[in-house]
This record gives sequence, structure tokens and C-alpha cells, in this order.
Amino acid sequence: MGLCFWVCFFWFSIISASSQSVGSGDGSAEGTVFIDGKAAIGKIDEDSVCATLDWWPPEKCDYGTCSWGRASLLNLDLNNNILLNAVKAFSPLKIRLGGTLQDKVIYDTEDNKHPCTQFVKNTSQIFGFTQGCLPMHRWDELNSFFKKSGAKIIFGLNALNGRSIHSDGSATGSWDYTNAESLIRYTVEKNYSIHGWELGNELCGSGVGTRVSANQYASDTISLQKMVQDVYKGIEPKPLIIAPGGFFDAKWFTEFFNKTTKILDVATHHIYNLGPGVDEHLVEKILNPSYLDGEANTFSSLHNTLKSSPTSAVAWVGEAGGAYNSGRNLVTNAFVFSFWYLDQLGMSATYDTRTYCRQTLIGGNYGLLNTTNFLPNPDYYSALLWHRLMGEHVLSASFSGTKKIRAYAHCAKQSKGITVLLINLDDSTTIHAKVAFNSTWSLQHKHRRHRSHKSKLIKLPPRSFKGETAREEYHLTAEDGKLHSQTMLLNGEILNVNSSGDIPNLEPSYVNSSEPIVVGPFSIVFAHIPYVEPPACQ
Repeated sequence: MGLCFWVCFFWFSIISASSQSVGSGDGSAEGTVFIDGKAAIGKIDEDSVCATLDWWPPEKCDYGTCSWGRASLLNLDLNNNILLNAVKAFSPLKIRLGGTLQDKVIYDTEDNKHPCTQFVKNTSQIFGFTQGCLPMHRWDELNSFFKKSGAKIIFGLNALNGRSIHSDGSATGSWDYTNAESLIRYTVEKNYSIHGWELGNELCGSGVGTRVSANQYASDTISLQKMVQDVYKGIEPKPLIIAPGGFFDAKWFTEFFNKTTKILDVATHHIYNLGPGVDEHLVEKILNPSYLDGEANTFSSLHNTLKSSPTSAVAWVGEAGGAYNSGRNLVTNAFVFSFWYLDQLGMSATYDTRTYCRQTLIGGNYGLLNTTNFLPNPDYYSALLWHRLMGEHVLSASFSGTKKIRAYAHCAKQSKGITVLLINLDDSTTIHAKVAFNSTWSLQHKHRRHRSHKSKLIKLPPRSFKGETAREEYHLTAEDGKLHSQTMLLNGEILNVNSSGDIPNLEPSYVNSSEPIVVGPFSIVFAHIPYVEPPACQ
């Protein structure tokens, strides 16, 4: 019976692959997800989901809209229960502390001889604000929250300290790390856990506001690494050394990598590929498969640059909000943005991007949480499902049948099998997706193992249908089907935080394995298939 099931299942999948047919005008179509599970094509960190906290004060405004409220590292309400539970739900969530103003922050440690004043809006100054300051009592409060929530922290250091900024936009001179070293020593003395120290924000290549040459940046990164080695002497593990935290520029990055071969752990780059938040065509871009495909060039180029360089550093996306200048209300904080966000997570993973930091956890119009009431926006739930379902090993996946389906697959996380992610960008067509596997292992290798290791091959999930194995599915849709909705539905049920501030359980539906994966119009499906275990996942 078991052998018959597998032969029939895979034979049916292959037949469906060769006979794609569009539904007869009834708004449905068939297609096939092809998965090659012989070997992983990429890898992500177990805690690959990351979100940012920024320094922007309430006076930060874009296009006449002030969307930051009290979401700054300096004034965020760390006693909010929803915020705490939202971070704890990831167990752990990486949080990157930084952004534009990080390069104007001084730390009020013992070495600081200046008043600890806060950012004041001043359009005549670089980045539009005066210098700001991080009081140590606030650093204590932040670290108390991070410990309570189980977050893993990446701190972005002020890399402009000590430099001269010229009229041509260049910043010259060596980095003065005296104040940064004082902060790091204070952090170690307090026994605060920092996952990584990152140098600077958007100063590489042509820079944003100002720029630093690759040669000088490499020298400064070496200084950071030596200083961290000294301060953390006798302490293991030591924090990661992370840089440069800006937009990818092949020539600049190549020179930088060649000069930091032994000391750089992580290469970070930023993504705002949708343009400015004021753009009226953001939704059209998000729903355009060709436009989404364009960002693959950046991932591919960075991947190849790392491979051809002597560095052992891995790639992270250090900041990505999609649309720059704080995003756009009811787009980058609404259901439609999960199409872009999950596609980015899937695409970046296929190019060996280990971690992806979303701008922001809270703040601006692109937060995973609502800036005012802290309630999760749709992308929060998308991120949480990705974190819980998509394992470290990335599989090759493609879809045949329509260009409107985006398909990704990973080995399942902390369980048997694989997880498939399908994103339907079509507004009116329901897709019935079969899953087909590389024949060299699915039809031959697996059948051979089935006879001798039957108990290991098919592990029944919690439920079954008439003796057939079941898969777990998570269908994400917008309330009333409205793309601009900020309410997410999981398997038809609204996801709500309860009166105690608890994040809702994300429960799957169970579907007979012989049925295709049904992906409704403008919907997203995670399908955990526990009874398939390709070589890449064993």
C-alpha cells in the first residue's frame, strides 16, 4: 500500500507537470511546483528573521507626514506588554539597533565631556538633525528589555566620529572609536549580551548624505575588531564584527572585502528597491513579478563578490523597508506588503543571505507593529510563520503554470519534511498547485529506502484522511480581500491580540496529501509537507 501510494503520488505529479491547463474561464488554473531536493542551494540562520529599532524622533517627517511617534530607541515604551510578547514569540528575534542618525549619536559614558542632549530638527545639518545622545540609564533599560524578551542584539556604532565632512560629500580621516570603546566596555562590565557590533550606516559606495572610502572603512573595521578582541578578552563567544551597512556597490565592496579578509564576520547591505514612500505606484510594483525579479541582481552580485573574495564573511540584509523615507501608510504596513516581504525573504535565501533585518520592528509606516498601539501589522504574522516553518536549508523551487505565483521551498524547521511557500499575485485566479520532485531521488532513491526503512520514510502528521497522510497549511488573506487592510486572516480567521496582549496561536489546517495546494487570489500559503524527506533535509 505504501509503495503504491508513493508511485501514484509522484506519477500523478509528473503527469500534471506535463499537462498544464488553465481553468475553463472559472477563475482557476493548474500548475506545478518543481522542487529539487538533492542538495541545498543556500542556507539561512536558524534565527534569520531580524527587525530594526531606529533613532528617529517624533519630528522626523516625510512628504508632510510624521509617522514615527514615540518609536525611537530613546523614547519607546519598553513596558508595553504587546511589544514584549511580540518579541518573545520569536524566541529569539534578532534586533538591529541603528539607522541614519546612529552616525550622530554620542554615548554618555564616563569619557563624554559634552552635555547629553537629544536630537533637534535642523535642516541645515547633515541628516536634518543635530547630534543626539544615548544616556546610560536608557541603555540599561533597553538591555533589561532585551534580556526579558530574549532578543539577540546588533548595535550600529557611530562611524562618523572624528571625521571631517567635505562639500563634495566625502568624509575623510580615521574613525575616532574612543567613545564607542567606552560604550562597549560599559556593556561588558554590565554583562549585557550583544550578538554583533556593526560599524556605520549607509556610508559605503556613493553613500547617503556622506561617504567613506573602502580603504579607510576597512582600516576602521580592523580597528573595531582589534578593540572588540581586547575588550572581550577571555569572553566567549565574542560578538560578530559587522559592516558596512549600506547599499551594495560591487567595486567598493570588493575592495573592502579584500582588505578585511580575516576580521569581518558579516557583510550587511540595505534594500529600498520600491523607491520613495510617496510613489503612487508602489502596489503595482509589488504585484509585478518582473519588477520583483529585479532585486535578484543585487543578491546574486553580492553572493558572487563574496565567493570570489578571500573573505569568510556571510551576507545579511541589514535594513530593508522596501520604500524609503518611512514607507507609505496603508501599503508598507498593510496586507499587500507581505507579498513583497515574503518574496524578499524567499529570494534572498536562495542566494545564501543568512539574516534579513526588516525596517522596522516599530516606527515609520513600515513597522511590523503599529507605531501607536503596538498591535501587529500583517507582516508581523508573515515573519513569525516564516521563522517557525522555514528551516535553514534552502531548496531549489520553481513554478510552472503562471508567472503570478512566487514559489519557495526549505527543509522544514525542527520537524520532518519540507515547507513550501506560495504567493499568488493574481487578483482573480485560484491556483491548484501540484508538487513534483526531482525524479532521481523521489522515484528511485526514496522507494528503495521505503522497503527497508518504512518507519522512517513516512511519519504520519497529527491527523489523516481515510488512511492517507495529511499536510499542514497556513493560508494568509486580507480582511474582506482588501489589499490595504491591516487585518490578517489565517485560514479564514482574524488574527487578534487578546486583552492580555498575547500573540495569537498560529494553527494550521490539515489537508489530504492527495489534494493540490489551493492558493486563492491575492493570498499566501505555507504548506508543511512532513512525509517528504529529500536528501538535502536528511
